[in-house]
Amino acid sequence: MIPFLCALVGAAALFYVFSVPEIVIAGPEKTRAAYLRERKEVVYENLRDLNFEHKAGKIPEVDYKSMKSSLEEEAAALLAEISRLESGTRARVPR
Repeated sequence: MIPFLCALVGAAALFYVFSVPEIVIAGPEKTRAAYLRERKEVVYENLRDLNFEHKAGKIPEVDYKSMKSSLEEEAAALLAEISRLESGTRARVPR
Protein backbone atom coordinates (compact mmCIF):
# COMPACT_ATOMS: atom_id res chain seq x y z
CA MET A 1 0.00 0.00 0.00
CA ILE A 2 2.75 2.47 0.93
CA PRO A 3 4.80 1.82 -2.25
CA PHE A 4 1.63 2.37 -4.30
CA LEU A 5 0.96 5.71 -2.58
CA CYS A 6 4.60 6.77 -3.05
CA ALA A 7 4.43 5.88 -6.75
CA LEU A 8 1.14 7.77 -7.08
CA VAL A 9 2.53 10.88 -5.38
CA GLY A 10 5.71 10.66 -7.50
CA ALA A 11 3.70 10.34 -10.71
CA ALA A 12 1.52 13.28 -9.72
CA ALA A 13 4.59 15.37 -8.93
CA LEU A 14 6.21 14.52 -12.28
CA PHE A 15 3.00 15.33 -14.12
CA TYR A 16 2.71 18.67 -12.32
CA VAL A 17 6.32 19.63 -12.99
CA PHE A 18 6.48 18.60 -16.65
CA SER A 19 2.96 19.38 -17.85
CA VAL A 20 2.67 22.28 -20.27
CA PRO A 21 -0.25 24.68 -19.74
CA GLU A 22 -2.69 25.08 -22.61
CA ILE A 23 -2.22 28.82 -22.82
CA VAL A 24 1.16 30.40 -22.28
CA ILE A 25 0.98 34.13 -21.71
CA ALA A 26 4.12 36.06 -22.50
CA GLY A 27 4.85 39.37 -20.85
CA PRO A 28 4.96 42.57 -22.84
CA GLU A 29 7.93 42.98 -25.14
CA LYS A 30 10.52 45.47 -23.97
CA THR A 31 11.89 48.05 -26.30
CA ARG A 32 15.58 48.88 -26.33
CA ALA A 33 14.83 52.25 -24.72
CA ALA A 34 12.86 50.62 -21.89
CA TYR A 35 15.71 48.18 -21.25
CA LEU A 36 18.22 51.05 -21.18
CA ARG A 37 16.09 53.04 -18.73
CA GLU A 38 15.90 50.04 -16.40
CA ARG A 39 19.65 49.53 -16.67
CA LYS A 40 20.21 53.24 -15.94
CA GLU A 41 18.17 52.95 -12.73
CA VAL A 42 20.24 49.94 -11.67
CA VAL A 43 23.49 51.81 -12.30
CA TYR A 44 22.24 54.83 -10.33
CA GLU A 45 21.25 52.58 -7.45
CA ASN A 46 24.70 50.96 -7.54
CA LEU A 47 26.29 54.42 -7.39
CA ARG A 48 24.17 55.34 -4.36
CA ASP A 49 25.10 52.07 -2.65
CA LEU A 50 28.77 52.59 -3.47
CA ASN A 51 28.72 56.10 -1.98
CA PHE A 52 26.99 54.82 1.15
CA GLU A 53 29.48 51.97 1.59
CA HIS A 54 32.40 54.35 1.07
CA LYS A 55 31.08 56.84 3.61
CA ALA A 56 30.58 53.96 6.05
CA GLY A 57 34.28 53.11 5.65
CA LYS A 58 33.73 49.70 4.09
CA ILE A 59 35.44 50.46 0.77
CA PRO A 60 39.01 51.79 0.42
CA GLU A 61 39.52 55.05 -1.47
CA VAL A 62 41.36 53.43 -4.39
CA ASP A 63 38.63 50.86 -4.98
CA TYR A 64 35.95 53.51 -4.53
CA LYS A 65 37.43 55.74 -7.21
CA SER A 66 37.84 52.94 -9.75
CA MET A 67 34.33 51.53 -9.17
CA LYS A 68 32.79 55.01 -9.23
CA SER A 69 34.46 55.94 -12.51
CA SER A 70 33.40 52.63 -14.05
CA LEU A 71 29.77 53.14 -13.02
CA GLU A 72 29.80 56.76 -14.17
CA GLU A 73 31.15 55.73 -17.59
CA GLU A 74 28.43 53.12 -17.92
CA ALA A 75 25.78 55.66 -16.89
CA ALA A 76 27.09 58.16 -19.45
CA ALA A 77 27.01 55.55 -22.21
CA LEU A 78 23.46 54.57 -21.27
CA LEU A 79 22.29 58.19 -21.23
CA ALA A 80 23.90 58.83 -24.61
CA GLU A 81 22.21 55.81 -26.17
CA ILE A 82 18.85 56.70 -24.61
CA SER A 83 19.21 60.21 -26.01
CA ARG A 84 20.03 58.86 -29.48
CA LEU A 85 17.02 56.53 -29.41
CA GLU A 86 14.65 59.24 -28.23
CA SER A 87 15.86 61.74 -30.81
CA GLY A 88 15.36 59.17 -33.55
CA THR A 89 18.88 59.30 -34.92
CA ARG A 90 20.90 56.20 -35.44
CA ALA A 91 24.11 55.67 -33.55
CA ARG A 92 27.27 55.68 -35.59
CA VAL A 93 29.51 52.69 -35.17
CA PRO A 94 33.13 53.70 -34.53
CA ARG A 95 35.64 52.26 -36.97
